[in-house]
Amino acid sequence: MQQQIRSALFVPATRPERFAKALAAGADAVIIDLEDAVQHDLKDQAREHLREFASANPQSSFFVRTNGATTSWFNADLALCAAYDNIKAVLLPKAESAQQLQQVTGAGKAVLPIVESAKGVLALDELAAQQGVARLSFGSLDLMLELGATPDTAGAALLLNQIRCQILLHSAACGLAAPLDGVYPNFSDQDGLSALARQVRDMGFGGMLCIHPAQIATIHAAFAPTAADTEWAKRIVAMADSTGSLAFQMDGEMVDAPVIERARQILRQQP
Repeated sequence: MQQQIRSALFVPATRPERFAKALAAGADAVIIDLEDAVQHDLKDQAREHLREFASANPQSSFFVRTNGATTSWFNADLALCAAYDNIKAVLLPKAESAQQLQQVTGAGKAVLPIVESAKGVLALDELAAQQGVARLSFGSLDLMLELGATPDTAGAALLLNQIRCQILLHSAACGLAAPLDGVYPNFSDQDGLSALARQVRDMGFGGMLCIHPAQIATIHAAFAPTAADTEWAKRIVAMADSTGSLAFQMDGEMVDAPVIERARQILRQQP
């Protein structure tokens, strides 16, 4: 689960005709969604669509977002996920305790907790430290609703960025893969998506959740190193490798071990 995930595309479990299309859309991960995208009276039907697809396509790998651990649908969702090896991970919405995560890992699945409630934010230390957690993800829309924040305002941005910092710190402290930021709901606003993707990339996020295939290319472009960054990294690594030194000067600036490692990270992000 340490593979690079720049984009993770949701597809509703009620739309089985879209499953294969989503897998072919170019996202780094596809999440078949049993939760928000499925109305209450269609939960059983959605689960059956997922079961049929997983059975008929054992070569396909994907994630599943189950319903929350406190809902009446969770146990059936989890049992279905446990039954299929091609379901590689579970995104657990409104994750708020280690006990909830243990239910997922006990079913043999890696878990990506979605931090999207006040309780979830306050439980970040135990969520990030729980064995079997691959990376954290951020449910910014639900959190804003609970806290009464007004979307697309400076106040909301201040709030969300403060919580993003906490997610990043807990991820790094527990050795998790870089976390995923939440969805950008306006899939027709590519400029806004690009600006947010670049911001969270610069903060240290590894990628974003997304709701439409049209968002994938924009997210990938935002998370790709620039040509200038790549050229700088190549020069740094070449100098380090040729001299065997962990401290030298280049272009009037001091280069030491952390700078060299950042250069190597940039080169590892190349396609």
